[in-house]
Amino acid sequence: MVLFENRYRTHDMGLLLLRIGIGVMFTIHGYPKLMGGPAMWTQVGSVMKMLGLNFAPAAWGLLAAVAEAVGGQLLALGLFFRIACLLLLITMIVATLMHVLSGDDFNAYSHALESAFLFLGLLFAGPGRFSLDQALFPARRRLY
Repeated sequence: MVLFENRYRTHDMGLLLLRIGIGVMFTIHGYPKLMGGPAMWTQVGSVMKMLGLNFAPAAWGLLAAVAEAVGGQLLALGLFFRIACLLLLITMIVATLMHVLSGDDFNAYSHALESAFLFLGLLFAGPGRFSLDQALFPARRRLY
């Protein structure tokens, strides 16, 4: 489809740099949450009460920590890229909603909102040629 054709020579290098930079940053951001254990997971997951989900805050917190720490690594590697982007997108939407529902100003939630737009865009763009997804799961050649 014409909308998804790569017409720029540096497109894949740009995606590689973006993936590595953002992936490393989210891994560093999520790692302390992941290593914080159940107390940290419960604190992070308690945000879900604002969305009406009052059960299993530790499980929700663990999911958010895994999405950031492991999802950041997958993003950097370009492995299971779209799944990682989707999980990170959901995490950033929840983070944005938490700030908005808490009455925080734009400066408090702008990073989460910007990250959500970033992951949404990457979800559509794909990981690029220099990714493990491309090496492990190459696109089938079209015969038409």
